[in-house]
Amino acid sequence: MSIDESNVSTAVIRPGDPDWESARRFHSGIGEPAAVIRADSVDDVRGALRYAAAERLEVMIRGGGHSAWGGVPGGLTLDISALDDISVAGTRVHVGGGAQWGAVAHELAAHGLGLSSGDTASVGVGGLTLGGGIGWMVRAWGLAADQLVGAELVTAGGEVVEVSEASHPELMWALRGGGGNFGVVTRFDFEAHALAGVVVGVYGVQGDARPILRVLRDLLATAPRELTVTYMDVPAMDPNAPAGASITAVWAGTDGAAARAALAPLAGAPGVTEREFGAQDYPDVLMEAPEFDPEHPMPGFVGGNTLLPVLDDDVIDRLVGFRAQNPASVVLLRSLGGAYGDVAQDATPFPARHATWFAMAGAFDVPGMLDADAREAAVQAWAAIEAKGAGVYGNFIASADATVAARMYPPATMARLAAVKREWDPANIFCRNHNVQP
Repeated sequence: MSIDESNVSTAVIRPGDPDWESARRFHSGIGEPAAVIRADSVDDVRGALRYAAAERLEVMIRGGGHSAWGGVPGGLTLDISALDDISVAGTRVHVGGGAQWGAVAHELAAHGLGLSSGDTASVGVGGLTLGGGIGWMVRAWGLAADQLVGAELVTAGGEVVEVSEASHPELMWALRGGGGNFGVVTRFDFEAHALAGVVVGVYGVQGDARPILRVLRDLLATAPRELTVTYMDVPAMDPNAPAGASITAVWAGTDGAAARAALAPLAGAPGVTEREFGAQDYPDVLMEAPEFDPEHPMPGFVGGNTLLPVLDDDVIDRLVGFRAQNPASVVLLRSLGGAYGDVAQDATPFPARHATWFAMAGAFDVPGMLDADAREAAVQAWAAIEAKGAGVYGNFIASADATVAARMYPPATMARLAAVKREWDPANIFCRNHNVQP
């Protein structure tokens, strides 16, 4: 097939080209696209989309590169990581679509500001925000998407559109949790919050975690919204955290006395040991995730996530039981409520605004550790937990399964998203995502 590159203002990189091996590698793996274009400007993005349309190529947008979609063969990978400018004017923050949250957090800290931005420094602003964005300030400020007030978007047809509630309200609604289905966001506009720093407490959990989780649940039911907590229980094989169970608490602000008072019931619970407590700069809270190592690829993951309206005793028992049943497994809980729950359900596409906890559990599918019976047991154990939830969080699903989107959005939300999709991407060029069908 002849290839017309006359509309492309930057190089099209294809298999066999000198830059191919570096171009197809992303944070979480090595892709097999038909071509890669690295965009250095909005005009590059426009040209890349014209090229994709002419060659009938589906488009996968790469920002931070943590998404599982980078591994789906074929299509055009549009790498916008060079579009990473960050500017601050008062509390309004303009962030390039290819920026990463660590850089944003550092820039904001210099201005005494913050945004709720996930947990990991290298995660892209684009993917996290468009998928919702549950972070350390979720109870104080809501989702990353809740702080989004505008965007510059390049449509499937190469048109540059300024998006806001005033100019394109339905498209603005869709960008707050509807994923990368509607175009390439080359600039995000956020409204930031004053933040001098945070207080962080880390607590070890020994023995039976169930009574401790009940204390944590009851504490968060009435805790100030400045407080967000995460419970995590991981095996020794997970490189992202020390082995065992722990609770990390982040207080939005520098009032250590208030944070300690709020956490007193947890700190005094049997089996809980304080490991650290004190003020930090917010950027230092964001962890560094190791890049893909072809010599040690991550194993499969049998489990999932859910947004829980209630963290009742039965769910706690099932989560602790899942971890005990699967020695090579991880369990995570993140508190919601507060500002997250202040947002009306129809104000964004993100599901389950009445949820009070986010839960995730999964068994690592390691050869020799998880046979067919154990795998099926893990599937059934997780299904019983997810049945207690009210939706799933797409950003925490490391799967390119086409059925996931239907589990993410209730029917009415999906119908509204599909109407926006028909207007802005009727040919479904942007389908390498949790896809909304036009």
